[in-house]
Amino acid sequence: MHELDEIDLKILGCLQVDCTQSIARISEQVGLSTTPCWRRLQRLESEGYIRERVALLDQERLNLGVTVFVMIRTSQHNATWLRKFQDTVTRMPEVVDCYRLSGEIDYLIRAVIPDIRAYDGFYKRLIENVDLLDVSSMFAMDNIKSTTRLPLDYARRALP
Repeated sequence: MHELDEIDLKILGCLQVDCTQSIARISEQVGLSTTPCWRRLQRLESEGYIRERVALLDQERLNLGVTVFVMIRTSQHNATWLRKFQDTVTRMPEVVDCYRLSGEIDYLIRAVIPDIRAYDGFYKRLIENVDLLDVSSMFAMDNIKSTTRLPLDYARRALP
């Protein structure tokens, strides 16, 4: 695995702003000619620094105006239960994030839905497929910050 340098980080920063930019535009922003910039971009992808290039869609325009955080506790901490839970959650299109946590809550799901009725259907499908000890939900009232941009300053600190 190649060590990241300042130019690599600039390329990653450009892509986080707009991954549809041309190589020529990115090259201009990072101070390289197009061929070396393209090679770096290919290396960053092949080494896994770039997982995907995606379009960010508007939740509201797609009738997904409600964000719900679902906190789950389970009394079952075994591989069979975990596989079933993972299979269930990954098949549910409303789930956009799911984390296994330390502490009192075992799992945290962030789901997007049109309304409370849709949440009820989501909840029923979840508990139908997986045995849960406790499910608690909180509905977001306002989105103060939501981003897919990762902070690159920490990667810089690792540079020599």
